[in-house]
Amino acid sequence: MDMRAAQNRKHIPVRMCVICRKKADKRSLNRVVLTAEGLQVDRTGKLKGRGAYVCDSPSCWEKALHTTVLDKALRASLTDDDRKGLSEAYNQQWLNHDRL
Repeated sequence: MDMRAAQNRKHIPVRMCVICRKKADKRSLNRVVLTAEGLQVDRTGKLKGRGAYVCDSPSCWEKALHTTVLDKALRASLTDDDRKGLSEAYNQQWLNHDRL
């Protein structure tokens, strides 16, 4: 490979799902952020706060909602309201995904 080909390639950030530990490009994973307002799903990838990535797999979302893996990744204790909001965000995402 020559130098020009290496320079023209754009860097794609890679992140890992905190549940299944699969690596994927940053844009294909869902970022969950703990902010001052509470837990949010960051669609832009730019919200300030401690974040963790979860893939689109329903089993990963189930584990994120019902185990302490996400708590450990975010270094915080999630409340029932946080988990309820995360569940609603996940359900909304799948409703929008089915329409496309």
